[in-house]
Amino acid sequence: MTKKALNVVFIALIGCLMAAGSSYAGGKVGIPKTGQTAIYGTGDDGALQKGVAWPNPRFTDNGTGTVSDNLTGLIWLKNANCFGAQVWPTALSDANALASGACGLSDGSAAGDWRLPDVNELDSLIDASQFNPALPAGNPFTNVQSLNYWSSTTYALDTRYAWDVNMDGGYVSNGRKIDSFYVWPVRGGQ
Repeated sequence: MTKKALNVVFIALIGCLMAAGSSYAGGKVGIPKTGQTAIYGTGDDGALQKGVAWPNPRFTDNGTGTVSDNLTGLIWLKNANCFGAQVWPTALSDANALASGACGLSDGSAAGDWRLPDVNELDSLIDASQFNPALPAGNPFTNVQSLNYWSSTTYALDTRYAWDVNMDGGYVSNGRKIDSFYVWPVRGGQ
């Protein structure tokens, strides 16, 4: 495996741990299921179905332009394309400036309440059994683009890059901060 591929696998594993709000207790870690149900080989996620089951419903539309993730406790902007594609520094500042009255929000939030998600939070949305977009079936989000979305996480091996998640296939990669990717603000967590 290449160094980049190993980094992607490591980030995905950490994302699963963090998405579940994991804590080590009695030797058990609450890692959520990946969502993969198809079996492509003996011992893969589809065959084993390991992990903590997702809550049903996974998401709750709050009726305020926000969606609560019942697995992670994060609150997402319902409109996944309010800002369009932007370079990374603009994505950070626009997410931080988001407030009630913009992007369909009526939640009373103020500038500074919202932020760009870290790579683990963004990756926690992915359902490996879905594509175009790779989100759980029946999710309440609108305007999801089957393209790359920025995370707030800088790529440590080259700080000219930041981690992103592709919503078509659900894979994690890194892009140049001067590239234009989509912006999907979140609040809560951390």
